[in-house]
Parts: sequence; C-alpha cells; structure tokens
Amino acid sequence: MAAPKFVEQLREQIGHEFAAHQQYVAIAAYYDALTMPRMASLFYQQALEERDHAMMMVQYLLDADETVEIPGVDAPNNTFADVVQPVQIAVDQEKRVTDQINALTRTARDESDFASDQFMQWFIKEQVEEVAKMSDLLAVVTRSKSDYERIEDWVAREDKGIAVDPGAPAIAGG
Repeated sequence: MAAPKFVEQLREQIGHEFAAHQQYVAIAAYYDALTMPRMASLFYQQALEERDHAMMMVQYLLDADETVEIPGVDAPNNTFADVVQPVQIAVDQEKRVTDQINALTRTARDESDFASDQFMQWFIKEQVEEVAKMSDLLAVVTRSKSDYERIEDWVAREDKGIAVDPGAPAIAGG
C-alpha cells in the first residue's frame, strides 16, 4: 500500500503530466504550421513521452491497489511570439516537473513509503535528461532564431531516435 499523502500527490502529478502532453502537442502543431518538421516531430514525441509518464503513474496506482482519479487540466498555451518562446515554455515546464517529482520523492521518503520512493527514481533520472535536452535546444533556437533551417539541421543531427528503457515503469494499457 502506498502512503495516502503520496497517492494524493501522484494523482495530481498525473494531471501535470497530461497538461505537459497537451502543451507539447500545441508546441508541435505550432512548429508544424511553420514547416519545421524536425521541431514538430521532436515535440510530438515529447508529448507522447509525457502521456506515457502519466500512464506509468496510473499503472503504479493500479498495482498499489489504489483508486485512479484522472484530474482535468487547463488549456495549453497555443500562441507564441516567436520560435524561441515555445522552447522556453518547455524548459520552464521541465524544471517545474522536476520540482514536482522531487516533492513526490520527498513525500515517499517522509512517509517511509519505500516502494513509492523506488518508483520515483526512474522519473528523477528522466527529468535530468529532459531538462538538459530542452536547455540545449533553447540555446540553439535562441542563437539561430532567424534561421529555421539551421535549427532543423541541429535537431536532425541530435536526433538519437526512440530508445526503449528496460528499467522504465510499466505503462498502463501498454
């Protein structure tokens, strides 16, 4: 059984992950409309990852025999001033999610909920990677904001494909 306080926070986090999913879809659509297919693809993929994170949390609650409650989310930002703003939003979002993941881990530890603490370790590692990825992208987009092709070329060079992490938590329905 997971600690009740952890379960409550994890339910909230499911909403944050779905909100991140929607924000990344909105960002991807923005870049798609600018005919920046590499940037669009990167953010469509990011959207899927955020959805998967939410579904991992759903599966954890199911495995812990807890009630799953899916919260509603606010509408994402759909309008952007330039090609830099969506990436800045992504960096800010990833940093905020990192804080949320750390708070969940802290709660699990404070509540002596060792299984939930162990579950959160994968997300901690994932957030380090996500913040670094988006921070690098922000540097490139800021430097090359008037040269869309240069941005697209960088994304193409840095694309490492979709790697399956055998240590990732199970995805509900997956």
